[in-house]
Amino acid sequence: MTKVIGIVLLVVAFLATLVFAGTGEGLNIHPMDQFVIQPLFSDGRVGMFTVSNLTLWMALAVLATVLLLVIGTRGRAVIPSRAQSVAELAYGFVYKMVEDVAGRDALKYFPYIMTLFMFIVMANSLALIPMSFSTTSHIGVTVVLALFVFLGVTILGFVKNGASFLGLFWVSSAPLVLRPILAIIELISYFVRPVSHSVRLAGNITAGHAVLKVFAGFAGALGLFSIVPVLAITAIYALEVLVAFIQAYVFTILTCVYLKDALHPSH
Repeated sequence: MTKVIGIVLLVVAFLATLVFAGTGEGLNIHPMDQFVIQPLFSDGRVGMFTVSNLTLWMALAVLATVLLLVIGTRGRAVIPSRAQSVAELAYGFVYKMVEDVAGRDALKYFPYIMTLFMFIVMANSLALIPMSFSTTSHIGVTVVLALFVFLGVTILGFVKNGASFLGLFWVSSAPLVLRPILAIIELISYFVRPVSHSVRLAGNITAGHAVLKVFAGFAGALGLFSIVPVLAITAIYALEVLVAFIQAYVFTILTCVYLKDALHPSH
């Protein structure tokens, strides 16, 4: 899929060069402008307590989660409504994920993992609405989510296992001479977890929305040739709908893996 997108980009860029060659005009596309955080009720700088577009769309993601999981299932009908069916499907999906990856003793932490999954899915999905704002494209948001997971599983690991939690970094199955080296590698990889956990989500969402904006700019500038970028936008948008779910799934399943390490640290 990446190769196809790259080829289409080259074709569109070539057509744009033909259209604008010799006219002195150029494409005025700024794909990163859509990620700028702006205050809602003033024109000043964004501070710690400023209500911004980021604040608004995060609140809408929380509201959408509450509407689906709380309001949508309040009837608990034997024949479920559409909202209840979606909520039950999401519940069963995440419950099975936690049980399969982290074990049955991790099910007591299911509410947090379910909330995490639903928030990311809703935030990613709302960002696909035209003129909306992508909250999970900001590393500040994803870092906070990843740090809560990292600190939570680390504290849980020491509470549940005490000093034996350090066995996570000691590869007892390796030759004795290699164990100290592997312990250092394991320790570094452990502290890199929140970085990779957060960057993966923010990077994928940012890349997808930036590509959409680039093609939208081409569509607006190419006139009769806009059929190519319009078709590309349709394909990429469908891909981004899938990515919205996949990235929430990846973030959540990694959380389950880290939780399993906290509950069962020995190699």
